Amino acid sequence: MWNLILAQAQEAAQQTSTATGAEQTATGTANPFSNMLFLLVAMVAIMYFLMIRPNQKREKNRREMMAALAKGDKVVTSGGICGSVVGLSEKTVVLRISDDPAVKVEFLRGAISQVTSRGGQDKE
Repeated sequence: MWNLILAQAQEAAQQTSTATGAEQTATGTANPFSNMLFLLVAMVAIMYFLMIRPNQKREKNRREMMAALAKGDKVVTSGGICGSVVGLSEKTVVLRISDDPAVKVEFLRGAISQVTSRGGQDKE
């Protein structure tokens, strides 16, 4: 019984493949996978230019800002604390957050969100 069903399925598949092959050669239709491939490539390109590339530019600007950080710069942390840089190390930044010279707080470099002025001059 299973052999009979399998033989009928193979015969039907052969008939449809010859019919679709004749139709494709007569009409000249392209492979549908090429259209899907084109759409997939277009979607990846759009995602790259709208999402990935701008994020890479922001990260590059942030790395440059962190590398250019120096004593005397006025900064704002991600928590909203404003202060001026009085000490730097590889991983941390020491900020003076008050006019009292004894009030200093140590932050990780990643906590600096923006530099408001460089060494007493306004940021351009």
